[in-house]
Amino acid sequence: MRLSDFDFDLPDDRIAVRPARPRSSARMLVAEGSSIIDAHVFDLPDWLRPGDRLILNDTRVIPARLSGLRRRIGDAGPSEARIEATLLEPQADGTWSALLKPLRKVRNGETIVFSDALSAEVEGRQEGTANLRFNVTGDDFDAALAEAGAMPLPPYIAAKRAADAQDREDYQTIWAARKGAVAAPTASLHFDAELMAALAARGVDLTHVTLHVGAGTFLPVKVDDVSQHRMHAEWGEVSEAAAAEIMATRAAGGRIVAVGTTALRLIETAATAPGEIAAWSGDTDIFIRPGFEFRIADGLMTNFHLPRSTLMMLVSAFLGLEEIRQIYAHAIAANYRFFSYGDASLLLPAR
Repeated sequence: MRLSDFDFDLPDDRIAVRPARPRSSARMLVAEGSSIIDAHVFDLPDWLRPGDRLILNDTRVIPARLSGLRRRIGDAGPSEARIEATLLEPQADGTWSALLKPLRKVRNGETIVFSDALSAEVEGRQEGTANLRFNVTGDDFDAALAEAGAMPLPPYIAAKRAADAQDREDYQTIWAARKGAVAAPTASLHFDAELMAALAARGVDLTHVTLHVGAGTFLPVKVDDVSQHRMHAEWGEVSEAAAAEIMATRAAGGRIVAVGTTALRLIETAATAPGEIAAWSGDTDIFIRPGFEFRIADGLMTNFHLPRSTLMMLVSAFLGLEEIRQIYAHAIAANYRFFSYGDASLLLPAR
């Protein structure tokens, strides 16, 4: 398939820069079989059955965006440059891989000062990224990062406004537990205490898994033949308890509904056979595109995605390319809000 198969025109004013309040008041397009229905996230329990199970990603977003100064004393005297860093993932040697802008302004061995408590030495540069060794580790690093860092809003939001204190709450799920993501599992941002209580009253079960969402989720696809695209690897884990819960639901006839593409990618990575899943931990670079055979997920709750993106390919694989084109045309015509802080969709294929 070609990259252009996943393109569409989106008016710029449809990109949400703040979430709905309360969270569950966001709109939700429900695609059940061939039907398209307009609803709200707080209606989710009405579309689920007692005994269905939602799969929730419990990753926690770190304040991974940093702004600092690189100071240098050269032949012409002292100079400094403003450096923007976005942390990507910790490395085995104790450094952090990071996107640095502008990368050409730093050399190996130089120090970037982010705050009185946080600085980092540049140790090795690659294409677009560098490794940073921070001056503190462990709890001291977490505390310094919490003070100096900002939430790593997606580029299409960051281009419209800077991250602020409100994003520390808005860009985090209410069940976030395991630190490590540099992007939020955004479908989960719609859940609040009232919705959780309604789901429990409906008899819907919950299972937590972990996939640390990386910045690679925002990287553009640069090849026209999408089969040649290579995904950025992300670390995830399905515990033995989580796998057992999923298997029990399937045995009882309940449906497995992934909340977000990250949860879906993870459980499909951990699948061992159609309808079967086992505990799993490691890096996944699974690339789900049309032709993929789903083995675990029966439904998917997800936001509306960027054109020409791997996530558009994923939802097209899940529901069908023509069906997704119709859904997105409806969403645009009906003024749905798009992307990370936007509205939701619930995809329930007729399988």
